[in-house]
Amino acid sequence: MNKPKENQIYDLCCELFPINRSITGAGVRETLSILQRELPDFNIREIPSGTNCFDWIIPDEWNIKDAYIIDPDGNKIIDFKENNLHVVGYSTPIDLTLSLDKLKNKLYSLPDQPTAIPYITSYYERDWGFCISEEQKKNLKNGNYRVFIDSEFTNGVMNYGELFLEGSSTDEVFLSTYICHPSMANNELSGPAVTTHIAKHLQSIKNRRNSYRFIFIPETIGSIAYLSKNLDHLKENMIAGFNVTCVGDNNNYSYLPSRNEKTLADKVALHVLNHLKINYKKYSFLDRGSDERQYCYPGIDLPVASIMRSKYGSYDEYHTSLDDLSFISMEGLNGAYNVYIKAIESLELNQRFKNIVLCEPQLSKRGLYPSLSTKESNENVDTMMNLLTYIDGDSDLLSIAEKINKPIWELTEIIDSLKDSNLITSVDS
Repeated sequence: MNKPKENQIYDLCCELFPINRSITGAGVRETLSILQRELPDFNIREIPSGTNCFDWIIPDEWNIKDAYIIDPDGNKIIDFKENNLHVVGYSTPIDLTLSLDKLKNKLYSLPDQPTAIPYITSYYERDWGFCISEEQKKNLKNGNYRVFIDSEFTNGVMNYGELFLEGSSTDEVFLSTYICHPSMANNELSGPAVTTHIAKHLQSIKNRRNSYRFIFIPETIGSIAYLSKNLDHLKENMIAGFNVTCVGDNNNYSYLPSRNEKTLADKVALHVLNHLKINYKKYSFLDRGSDERQYCYPGIDLPVASIMRSKYGSYDEYHTSLDDLSFISMEGLNGAYNVYIKAIESLELNQRFKNIVLCEPQLSKRGLYPSLSTKESNENVDTMMNLLTYIDGDSDLLSIAEKINKPIWELTEIIDSLKDSNLITSVDS
């Protein structure tokens, strides 16, 4: 398959991992600048704080320089610079001395995961807090603690990235991924890293039939903002879309359908997963939790589905410090990459054809009927005749491939033979 060289996707995750990201701020811009290095035609865009986007408003930009807690003995026991998950996202600046009892009201931990630091945010309510492992929290001694957060809110911008690759058709395939979480590998970085290399692969294809639009956005507010600016265009041009997230681990795959469950994106996702004989769990749209909420909302109704490894919220490491670089792997990332490449290949191959010859054609005079009857040749003839039976100018090739139980990518040579023999012609070209 079309694999990036060796560890390229994993290496990109490693480079991005230390950066502190939120829905706004310097960390997002640093992340986008690295992606722009990988994709030179990549555009970094901005939306000012206070901008109305449907029912939402772009919040003030948030940046943080430092944060820590010092115990009664003068030891720095929590340090943002050691792990950026230690601070609740969008925490207000603070410099206080508190008793342990009062401090505990601002400490967040996971009793059922004693070694994990949780990921907590408070984007739209001004507050502050620290995240800590349950083990460390239990060992805190009585006394006074100094808490310090050096953060600021400004009337700034929310940034996102966009890349458009034009094809011969105005039909667009849409890939969305998010760049708004701090140091978490599967939930955050696997999506942008895999999507970047999908874009690189598509850039190398000279004769793209479909056009491709990639966006790298803050989750939720980013998709809402993007839709508020581009909904009409997307509704007119998008034929299929995917929300790319949680694609880095070695566990089985997950499929989350669109709200409609019958879009072209759904059909392609299931076609690829089934014909690659991949173990996967099919979820309901009731299990949604990422930007598909926005893309598939009533009135929006874009054809967006998701192919994941371990679905967000379904694995213990999710939204904790345990979702680190050891939780993802080169094999997991490359596997998901190859699944998406197959999905894109399927979309490129998917066209409508119509028969030119009335009644069943004679294959032998066109050199399409084998002179020797073998198991393989008989199967090829059966596939060819089945294709001709269902090629009617209305059914697309993906639907026909499903009906005759063949992967669409295995039909390419037969389709080319039928076209070269003037038996069929493309309706869509």
